[in-house]
Amino acid sequence: MANYYTDNRDLRFHLTHPLMQRIIELREHNYAEKDRFDYAPFSYEDAIDSYDKVLEIIGEICGDIVAPNAESVDAEGPRVVDNSVVYARGTQENLDALRKAGLMGITLPRRYGGLNLSIVPYSMAADIVSRADAGFVNIWGLQDCAETINEFADEDQKERFLTRVCNGETCAMDLTEPDAGSDLQAVQLKATQKPDGSWTLNGVKRFITNGDGNIALVLARSEEGTTDGRGLSMFIYDRKSNAVKIRRIEHKLGIIGSPTCELAFKDAPAELVGSRRLGLIKYVMALMNGARLGIGAQSVGISEAAYREALAYARERRQFGKAIIRFPAVYEILANMKAKLDAARTLLYETCRFVDIYKTLEHISAERTLTPEERAEMKSYQKLADFFTPLLKGMASEYCNQAAYDAIQIHGGSGFTKDYPVERIYRDARITSIYEGTTQLQVVAAIRGVTTGAYLKHIREVYEPAELRPELEEWRNILKEMTAEYETAVATVTEVKDSEYLDFHARRLVEMAGNIIMGYLLVLDAQRDAHYTRSAKIFIKHGQADNRSKKQYIDAFSPEELELMTQD
Repeated sequence: MANYYTDNRDLRFHLTHPLMQRIIELREHNYAEKDRFDYAPFSYEDAIDSYDKVLEIIGEICGDIVAPNAESVDAEGPRVVDNSVVYARGTQENLDALRKAGLMGITLPRRYGGLNLSIVPYSMAADIVSRADAGFVNIWGLQDCAETINEFADEDQKERFLTRVCNGETCAMDLTEPDAGSDLQAVQLKATQKPDGSWTLNGVKRFITNGDGNIALVLARSEEGTTDGRGLSMFIYDRKSNAVKIRRIEHKLGIIGSPTCELAFKDAPAELVGSRRLGLIKYVMALMNGARLGIGAQSVGISEAAYREALAYARERRQFGKAIIRFPAVYEILANMKAKLDAARTLLYETCRFVDIYKTLEHISAERTLTPEERAEMKSYQKLADFFTPLLKGMASEYCNQAAYDAIQIHGGSGFTKDYPVERIYRDARITSIYEGTTQLQVVAAIRGVTTGAYLKHIREVYEPAELRPELEEWRNILKEMTAEYETAVATVTEVKDSEYLDFHARRLVEMAGNIIMGYLLVLDAQRDAHYTRSAKIFIKHGQADNRSKKQYIDAFSPEELELMTQD
């Protein structure tokens, strides 16, 4: 029997990070529910033990059911029958197993039937599921839409919809339209309020992941005469009404088991969530931040799958009298894959911890007044979450694509056939740097962390002064040099006072910051466990060369030369 949690020591390492004690104490309100629910923890150790057990169950289901089903699901795919999506046989089997184990709605409050898990173990579950089948996580993982309902809906809506999610119903977020992709301000799906106060929806949505989900969050234009984001509101659509026609399931390159639908709304009944006009400005922003964290976890899970397949093949495949893993050209690729995997994973869980603290304090603030110290803590972690989330999504998804590419390269011609899983993994990986905001859009969000000095401040104030063993000091010194180079590069670009020039170099600057941040996180991981020293050294050496190259390019490229890049 395979277990995708217990066979991966990195997951428990991040689960027991020192900051988890603070997260769990906040999440559990100092263990106030221990007398009300027999499965609520009574201490930090008990909570970690509970998290362990949940993740072990998920790991077992993924190893024994989800992963073995992945190839057949990819071949069969979903279909539309009588205006409903029918999943592939393996997908339905996966869902049934997770439902039976009570693993739907796992982050939701216990009063609705959830497990009240924090974002860290939930993201670990997504990491595990993605390793088994990246397409399936887009069905199971969309339960995080329920977090938006929990955050912004009224109590009656929470009681009706969140209990259904915890009982196993699936979710969807209906945002994109044929003429409104990344530009959600252009959404035109019309929401009309009837005289009795109820709402109906009319229009078309496209590229909707798990579009036949039981409970959908829909972004729609509620204010007549508006053309921007201020005229949009958020609605809950209940699939039980059967008022939406599924026009088609898209034929995709990868993640085939996940149905991506085009939907036609015709007088579809819906419920307003929260206040009018805040659909995009407030609610979708919260929804998308969660989704981008989810794609970060999905990217790491795919990278894990790609690395393991490549490693196993390289150990078994023999050429010229020895296993190919003995050749420098191969073991270099594998070493870099592992270093980038460890880097992306440590950035993922650092970001999750930031989100966990600020989101939990935000929930607490709805129940009682926060102390001045708690309010300052919430604001601090919220800023960090806002800057780290696009950095994570952008860099983890790019690393994921590179890992899948390298895995096929190590397999050689065999990797180009359907005889090995890497062919499917390669196709599944491609979407991660596109949906929920392309890498280019993540850079647009992350560049604020560069221009405001937020990344530099956190590096200098938190990572740089951290206590390290003497043998790690060399790597701190390299990271300090990289930080100085980065600071100079930022000044070179921002002093020009040209927004187009800044946009042109934005990705370079963001990636320079990312290399330093992930380098420090790996060194800090190595401080806790020497196992990570190897990845830290490999990653920092590559980061040092990469940052130096980027700085040289910035220094050599003047604003006047932008016209060399423009296309007619």
